[in-house]
Amino acid sequence: MSNKEPGSQFCYLTDNHTSVVGIRGATALQGVGTISVSPREVETRARKKTQTNGEEECSTPHLFCYPAQSNFSGRKYSLSYVKGIQSQQLYPACEHHGQWFVLLDAACFVSCSPLDLSQYPADFVPISFYKMFGFPTGLGALLVRNEAAEVLRKTYFGGGTAAAYLVEENYFIPKPNLASRFEDGTISFLDIISLHHGFETLQKLTGSMTNIQLHTFGLARYTYTVLSCLCHSNGKHVAQIYCDNDFQSIAEQGAIINFSLLDCHGRTVGYSQVDKMASLFNIHIRTGCFCNTGACQHYLAISNQNVKSNLHAGHICGDNIDLVDGRPTGSLRVSFGYMSSFEDCQNFLRFVVNCFVDKPLILDQTKLAKLNSAAPIEPSSSFHLTSIPSDQQRHANGQINSPSPDRMAVSEVTMSKDGKKDGSSCTLTNLFIFPVKSCASFEVTEWPLGPQGLLYDRLWMVVNENGVCLSQKREPKLCLIQPVVCLAANTLKLQISGSEAITVPLDPSLEKSDLRTSQSKVCGDRVQTVDCGEEVSAWLSEFLGKPCRLIRQRPEFLRDMKFGQGKGDCCPTPLSLVNEAQFLLINRASVCFLQEAIANRHDSDNEETWRDTEQLVQRFRANLVISAQEPFAEDNWSHLTIGNTQFQVIGKCGRCQMIGVDQKTATRTQEPLRSLSECRSGKVTFGVYLAHQSARNSTHPVLSIGSHVIPKISDSTDKF
Repeated sequence: MSNKEPGSQFCYLTDNHTSVVGIRGATALQGVGTISVSPREVETRARKKTQTNGEEECSTPHLFCYPAQSNFSGRKYSLSYVKGIQSQQLYPACEHHGQWFVLLDAACFVSCSPLDLSQYPADFVPISFYKMFGFPTGLGALLVRNEAAEVLRKTYFGGGTAAAYLVEENYFIPKPNLASRFEDGTISFLDIISLHHGFETLQKLTGSMTNIQLHTFGLARYTYTVLSCLCHSNGKHVAQIYCDNDFQSIAEQGAIINFSLLDCHGRTVGYSQVDKMASLFNIHIRTGCFCNTGACQHYLAISNQNVKSNLHAGHICGDNIDLVDGRPTGSLRVSFGYMSSFEDCQNFLRFVVNCFVDKPLILDQTKLAKLNSAAPIEPSSSFHLTSIPSDQQRHANGQINSPSPDRMAVSEVTMSKDGKKDGSSCTLTNLFIFPVKSCASFEVTEWPLGPQGLLYDRLWMVVNENGVCLSQKREPKLCLIQPVVCLAANTLKLQISGSEAITVPLDPSLEKSDLRTSQSKVCGDRVQTVDCGEEVSAWLSEFLGKPCRLIRQRPEFLRDMKFGQGKGDCCPTPLSLVNEAQFLLINRASVCFLQEAIANRHDSDNEETWRDTEQLVQRFRANLVISAQEPFAEDNWSHLTIGNTQFQVIGKCGRCQMIGVDQKTATRTQEPLRSLSECRSGKVTFGVYLAHQSARNSTHPVLSIGSHVIPKISDSTDKF
């Protein structure tokens, strides 16, 4: 857009996608002013256009951008804003004379709603075909009103956009057709061909966009109604829903529900914890701020200073830091499309009830009656909201008897500051090393410590043909590969039941000097590695059914621990190919506590499996297993001594879906993550990370099972 005339303004609603707000990076370079407008200001600051002599001729161009539907909350903004801005009746157009253009972001809107541009003639309308059809990824379009096309300017020209140009002179004539001028290079013609089939399928399956709108809004309205009425046993609501209406008007609300889940004390359950649980139930939930910082700040009451403080605390957009000082950094979002069904709604609500409600469930009958009394959208698309999708029966008073046990509380640990605890002392019961990342454990009775943790722990990893590390999240069969370290023979043996074993040297310097070196990544860190050769690569590729290689961390490569930096007396700590820290410790008392919680669930899969404590221990893939008297006592420790070796506790270990992989069979289960979340009030931490505290140039000690463990309690239980 031309912006040479002085006084041009780029204005946008604060509830806008990052892609819209980011336009200011280009306009600011041209000296264009920027105005952010809150949704309420558009109409509250509106006034009739006043003109004075000469002002009617002002042609200074301005651009106002707003979404037809918020991608954060699903709120639909009035399409009448288009003419209201163009005619300079609404704010900010009413305060800046000139020619006003409107960019209507319809990417979210047109996925489930019809849009008639003859009634609402926006100048520029970006849409996303991916949001409409689910394919092809990344393909969209910019619709340009013919009357607005002439104001578009382009300084760069690429292949296919020039009618003629010279290389020795600054001579360039663009093609007259608008699309030809702006589509540089070869367009995605194969993807564009598929659009015909997308529109054809939509028409065949649904009949019209109006039908899609009625269907998806009906699903969203039902889900909103039930979710907003769910309460814990103490009457506190389960969900905080971020919206500006009660889902009563199809003109005001789209098929999106944005919310946070709350525990029975009213505290927010972190969105990453909910996401991990949802994946166990094959439910896809979006999390975070959804590339809409303005709406996220508004609904979650996040100040500008909070955003800056969260960044300083380590939180960036797209990460899993869902809570900072107990305050949410983002939320949860469920969206409905033309393929969504009523059963999807019920499965989602059943998931919330089973995993995040303190039983017995109570329904907010007053709110339910109010929402049920509202007029239906259409008789054919309304739903009866008298039942909750659950295997439980609701009482007349709104309560539900749950087969699962009441939430269990962990008893407080009685421990002094010097680490002495009432009762018997702790003992180290098991030692595990995991030579190959994500493969099976190698259990020992005693083992030396190296500079990076237990000697040879996670020094190798399996990568695909692109050098990306494979884990049990994607390849659960890795747990069936059993590594054995033979210190005397200086070999690492890999074996699989029913197959011939294969060996590689522990020290790559003992092999040929022409070994191939490579780089890979572990938790965002670039690591230098050595390839272990073609023979083991073929062995692994045959077992996993895809091309892969075994690589080893280079002996001279140093990688420092980031987790827990700045806490206490933690010094720079070298790591192997582990994710976070040198050691992971779990407590048998905590395992037994969780085992009992799983056993008390009447709907747990394969109940016989959970009677085997050792199998459950294996799922948490810890290096050190101790027997303390109280479950989760380890959460409150700051330091501990095992035998004569001292360790610092770095932080709690956050768990993911990987603990759902049975380490004996490689099958996936919903447990133990499901019960862990429930019995720990939504938290999915289990075990603690340790760092070895050693003096410089000291010899590396040896750990032995049966050694006494003397912990020291943290000065603050909120440390981690």
